[in-house]
Amino acid sequence: MRRLLNRKEFLALSALGALGVAAHGAAPSRRRTARNGILRHACIGTIGIGTQDFAQLTEHPKLKVVALCDVDSNHLAEAATKAPEARLYSDWREMFAREGDNIDSCNISVPDHMHAIITLEAIRAGIHVYCQKPLAHDVVECRAMTIAARGAGIVSQLGTQHASGPGDRLAVHFLREGVLGKVSRVILCSNRTSAVPFRLEGPRPVQGETPPASLNWDLWLGNAPERPYAPDIYHTKKWRSWQDFGTGWSGDIGCHIFDAVWKGLGLTAPESVVANVQPSWRESPARRADTWPQSKHITWTFPGNEKTASRELQVEWFDGDIFPPAEAQEISTRLGFAKYPEEAALVIGTEGSLLLPHRSGPRLYPLEKFSNLSKPDLSGPDHHARFVDACLGGAPTDSRFDQTGPMSEAILLGTVAVRLPGQRLDWDARALRIPNFPSADKLLRRKYRKGWEVDLSV
Repeated sequence: MRRLLNRKEFLALSALGALGVAAHGAAPSRRRTARNGILRHACIGTIGIGTQDFAQLTEHPKLKVVALCDVDSNHLAEAATKAPEARLYSDWREMFAREGDNIDSCNISVPDHMHAIITLEAIRAGIHVYCQKPLAHDVVECRAMTIAARGAGIVSQLGTQHASGPGDRLAVHFLREGVLGKVSRVILCSNRTSAVPFRLEGPRPVQGETPPASLNWDLWLGNAPERPYAPDIYHTKKWRSWQDFGTGWSGDIGCHIFDAVWKGLGLTAPESVVANVQPSWRESPARRADTWPQSKHITWTFPGNEKTASRELQVEWFDGDIFPPAEAQEISTRLGFAKYPEEAALVIGTEGSLLLPHRSGPRLYPLEKFSNLSKPDLSGPDHHARFVDACLGGAPTDSRFDQTGPMSEAILLGTVAVRLPGQRLDWDARALRIPNFPSADKLLRRKYRKGWEVDLSV
């Protein structure tokens, strides 16, 4: 049985991860090797984003789906029509136990609360992992997954699919090249109106219902607290709004919007974070205990580097009905936008600004100053194909855990601040603690349901 590391051992292994720096001299690789040039793949979660992951992964001619896993037999049966030779499972634990060495890689496209437990099991078996964003539900889980992937030598990829697109890659290029001069402010947002139907105010229903025969509710709950089944508010989409299962809108979309900025500016762990939220959520103890707010403003303070205008850099997140400030709105207007993009990253520097609307390419301001700026050809395989190619010995992935694990930690630290609105939280990344507000440390890691404990040893 694997021994859990004590705190001193865990921190010793965690130190470099805290800084977002890849370790050297890692343990020998335990990674699986494809046979006959074909990657044998397992899909865990086949609905929603799992459907998209399946479709895009199977476009690669050298990937073969050999196993499918879903807690809902109806969804599993539907996926099986697209991979008739795949073996079918409702329990990922049984799948890993029975398949043995028959699986080289997997994608994990399930609710946030189950990411860590499944991913760590796969990594320890030497299986390459494509895991949906955010990397995990909790800060400490992110750290453990990042370190485990590094030590096992497996290929990893976070499901930030736009990170491999030419638009995000061009933004990263411009930021790395320093075309904006010294960066003084970063504004991120997701004010997507289409997200409104998935926001919940609560409370939970007084009584649950019998789950449909197709759904194994106990497996769906996994390591989350035991809750009675209720239609339409958990499975299949609205689970993101509940603290038990999701990480709120900033956790869901934050990894997409933050990615190019994180990579382009070479950010590391934040020094502090503070969040402000809508008054109706803040003033309701019942909602604060169960759901995420529908609108929030999170501010991280990062240590500066050679790309920043000062020794500190503030990065702000806006979502729901809390919108980016007038400064951002003015820049977008001057760039020709009728209204500010619903989802975007804005980087403001001493020589200009870069606006990156989500799913689009970067726009530089002032227009005349950057009109003749050369743009490299950054076309290439998509995010899923890059993962498959890397598993087969190709170039490293764009969003490997070494690179995006620390970013996910920072985003999830923002969800800790959300639960303590108005309180600045200082962050000691090496020690994984909040020294100025120690009671917040308990929000860095959940208490798991009995029988579903997550082994965070590395």
